Amino acid sequence: MDDNLKTIERRLGVEISYRGNEFTVVGKPSHTQAVIQILKDLYLESQKVKGESKIITAEMVHLAILEANCLEQEPVRGKLSAELDDQLGNKYDEMVTIKTKRGLVKPRNANQQDYVQNIITSDISFGVGVAGTGKTYLAVACAVDALERQEVRRILLTRPAVEAGEKLGFLPGDLSQKIDPYLRPLYDALFEMLGFERVEKLIERNVIEVAPLAYMRGRTLNDAFIILDESQNTTVEQMKMFLTRIGFNSRAVITGDITQVDLPRHQTSGLRHAIEVLQDINGISFNFFQSKDVVRHPVVARVVDAYDNHEQKVNRQKQEKKQAQQAKNAESDLS
Repeated sequence: MDDNLKTIERRLGVEISYRGNEFTVVGKPSHTQAVIQILKDLYLESQKVKGESKIITAEMVHLAILEANCLEQEPVRGKLSAELDDQLGNKYDEMVTIKTKRGLVKPRNANQQDYVQNIITSDISFGVGVAGTGKTYLAVACAVDALERQEVRRILLTRPAVEAGEKLGFLPGDLSQKIDPYLRPLYDALFEMLGFERVEKLIERNVIEVAPLAYMRGRTLNDAFIILDESQNTTVEQMKMFLTRIGFNSRAVITGDITQVDLPRHQTSGLRHAIEVLQDINGISFNFFQSKDVVRHPVVARVVDAYDNHEQKVNRQKQEKKQAQQAKNAESDLS
């Protein structure tokens, strides 16, 4: 019922009319160019699944809008020619894709593309940014791909067991059951890429290992793909301990959001400290994600921006208050 076209019209402030496969877009030039790019990309997306048609979902429309946001294309009307189809296809063929048992995982924007490229080529990769930018999901996809290619012998998933502002008390069960709730995002990504039964078998054989960060002390991890999630909740000592566990033929990915730290106020985040200390170290890469990289519901990006703007406003007010107090103190000293 044209829901996807209505979404594009509403999000970019244009009018779209069509007859068969010929589309006409009316609106501001910059907006119409973006819409034309979106329609091309969605057409190509629907045709590139083993020669079969693919249903265009609301999520695909949202991601296409994000991808086309800053692109400039000349207006095109009429049918997509074979030449244009090949031209669009080259854009996707050049991208790094990750192969899993359940299909291809493709970066959705330039920042994600750089992130995946850095994971493949660097010994240690940091993915730092706001929620919903695909940091954890892409890291797990790269780990699964490396395991399937037999580049590593195991995958190790870890994160600090820190409550998000709540005191949960003692949790029942064995170690795995206690930390399962904290590692659920990693499990979800694994289940989606490998299937529930395969993941369970790999965990039983210790090919996939899940452990809290506190249990990493004293280990040396060879031939492994290691993911440290929610690293903003590590202390400086924990981050140093984790980074020194990495052995031969191993890769590590550290993900986190420095705007959502759940540590006590007097403790410094290990992620913040690592960004300052390791920025210029060879073999370590950093990718920083912004609200424009969010691939969840579009309202998530607006929420992130709203919090950022509020924090900047509060900081400005504090700075102005501090300057006013300093000026007042200077006047009293003079008098």
